[in-house]
Amino acid sequence: MTAPSVTPLQIRSALLLRDEIALLDLRHEAAFATGHPLFAANMAADRIGLEAETRLPRKDLPIVVYDAGEGLVRAATERLTALGYTDVRQLDGGLQAWKAAGYELFQDVNSYAKAFGELVESRRHTPSLTADEVAGLIASKANIRILDARRFDEYETMNIPGSVSVPGAELVLRAGRAAPDPETTIIVNCAGRTRSIIGTQSLINAGVANKVRALRNGTIGWTLASHDLEHGANRRGEIGTFEGAEANAHDVAYRAGVRHLGTEESIALQAQTHRTLYRFDVRSAEEYAAGHIPGFRHHPGGQLVQEIDMAAPVRGARIVLTDNRAVRADMTASWLAQMGWETYVLEGGYDHALEIKPPVVLPKPDAARRYRRPYEGTEASTGAMQAYLEWEYGLVEQLRRDATHGFFVI
Repeated sequence: MTAPSVTPLQIRSALLLRDEIALLDLRHEAAFATGHPLFAANMAADRIGLEAETRLPRKDLPIVVYDAGEGLVRAATERLTALGYTDVRQLDGGLQAWKAAGYELFQDVNSYAKAFGELVESRRHTPSLTADEVAGLIASKANIRILDARRFDEYETMNIPGSVSVPGAELVLRAGRAAPDPETTIIVNCAGRTRSIIGTQSLINAGVANKVRALRNGTIGWTLASHDLEHGANRRGEIGTFEGAEANAHDVAYRAGVRHLGTEESIALQAQTHRTLYRFDVRSAEEYAAGHIPGFRHHPGGQLVQEIDMAAPVRGARIVLTDNRAVRADMTASWLAQMGWETYVLEGGYDHALEIKPPVVLPKPDAARRYRRPYEGTEASTGAMQAYLEWEYGLVEQLRRDATHGFFVI
């Protein structure tokens, strides 16, 4: 079957007006990473059966599919229609038409979250230290604490020597225990830039008394500066907030425009079936498996900020977050709201019957068709790492040229 067409201008207009739209790139991830519109989400044509009903929860939402001339659109349209999606269209002329219209193509994956991170650093002048400066502090046994904001499996693979794993949204929840002395300088790192910028700025926004700095360029910068990494570490930061963290996190969310819901209001929001609604539990996988509110998918908060295009491909949808300790949901919601999402935090709900089962994890793509990120593993070339950093440095200017993002920074 042939899907009706929409023009690049119509898609751009929908993005600017904040209309709901799922702009799906049907190529495999490696091809997607070579260039795509800012708010395009990757859903390879042969994975639609695996992913669509999880990632696209409303069957009558506007979906636009495209490829770069590979001939994927027809079969993808048929798959989506067979699954019950009723408003599937194709981008007239595909990716070539988007480029011919003079619109921007963004490389890599999680591109708009990474661009947002660069905008945050640019607007807030998020403080950072170079790899050599941090290495010098370690060598001099300075009063520092290095907190790794990546997923724990990334931390286990390689980490800055002596660092502790405190993934993303856990930072405000655990910083009080990780660095109880307010004179300790907290250094936040990730593999590249985004999660360390967002993590550092989260602690600053939430009012931690400590001096906080990002490790500039993360483990990439550390490697390029010829410093050794540690492998196989399993140090985890324990829960312990600093004074005022909960109230401060709530205030940060409020300033970003996040709204808080009770259970009845949440039910009313779910009843509005003309809008797409994503519901995420932003706690750890272990907490989620031990008992979670039914209907909420697991996606840890710090990773959700970077991977929001994967978790919620419908731009313009609503998002509700939950966390029995509130801090993680408030901080995560504050960033999503600044990225242009209509974001809510559910208050309470844990005194009702909870569902006990592990998170649902979508099967990973075929490794041969997956984009090899220059910041993962231990085998990336120095040339690829340097090129990746140079790309990130240019994202703020590319956002300006694209002019569809609608981001703001509090």
